[in-house]
Amino acid sequence: MHRVTALIRPPQSTFELGCAAQVFGIERPGLPKRYTFSVCTERPGPVATHAGYDMLVTDGLDALDRADTVIVPGWLPADVPPAPAVVHALRRAHSRGTRVVSICSGAFALAHAGLLDGRRATTHWALADKLATRFPEVRVDPDVLYVDHGDVATSAGAGAGIDLCMHLVRNDQGAWYAAHIARTMVMPPHREGGQLQYAAPPHPVQIDGTLAPLLEWVAGRLGEEVTIESMAAHAGLSTRTLTRRFVDQLGTSPGQWLLAQRIATARGLLESSDLPLDAVARRVGLSSATNLRRRFLNALGTTPGAYRRAFRAGPR
Repeated sequence: MHRVTALIRPPQSTFELGCAAQVFGIERPGLPKRYTFSVCTERPGPVATHAGYDMLVTDGLDALDRADTVIVPGWLPADVPPAPAVVHALRRAHSRGTRVVSICSGAFALAHAGLLDGRRATTHWALADKLATRFPEVRVDPDVLYVDHGDVATSAGAGAGIDLCMHLVRNDQGAWYAAHIARTMVMPPHREGGQLQYAAPPHPVQIDGTLAPLLEWVAGRLGEEVTIESMAAHAGLSTRTLTRRFVDQLGTSPGQWLLAQRIATARGLLESSDLPLDAVARRVGLSSATNLRRRFLNALGTTPGAYRRAFRAGPR
């Protein structure tokens, strides 16, 4: 059982906390329980929120010593540093191997604890300059949804916190488990961390030219030789216009999106079938086991075989 603890402070933003609670704290029918979720604060008792009500939090900072993952779901006002006891508790948790995660402005708490020094990190785009100025030793990337170093992870604005939490579940439990949670939340199962935090303002051609039909067409043909050129031809667009619409609507390029779909589908096949790697590679359009291994290693830092061994174990 993986123990997730959220560290909050008054006044707490309820949405950021709700992102973590919804992913890690809900028992879902048909899904094995793999996480416990709790909340702690520096001074247990009533904790004010930005939503106009108080929460009763009974656990103090010692709860971080029992956690496998600590999440800081926002840290407002960002200009107010955490107390020395909070900094010490975060450092102590990280030093004992606990994964430490921030959502939105929570990156400021991690930065104050020195956990982001020399590392790439992100936060809400409106706070990125402030984070970079206050902590010049942190390599702030204002354009991505999340950054995951394994032991420390940061996300952009509140919605990106859900993306990061789902990414962590996918790495912990596999694509099938994460997809089940996504379905119950009625949301897409995966957005790559490198996508832009926000797309360009919509204009009429975007509104009239949604990519949804094209994405559905591609999803049903991953085993075929789909290329950017064939995608553009199907959509009746030039490759340049197609690329611009992908960046505007999805925050990524057609090639990056297509590869992400192929990797995601391969993960599902590795978890749910005994197909040889060559067959998996052909089904998702990656041509060979060798290419599948290379793409898998680049995207996930592991091999298809190791992934299958890790995520086919345990109940489904």
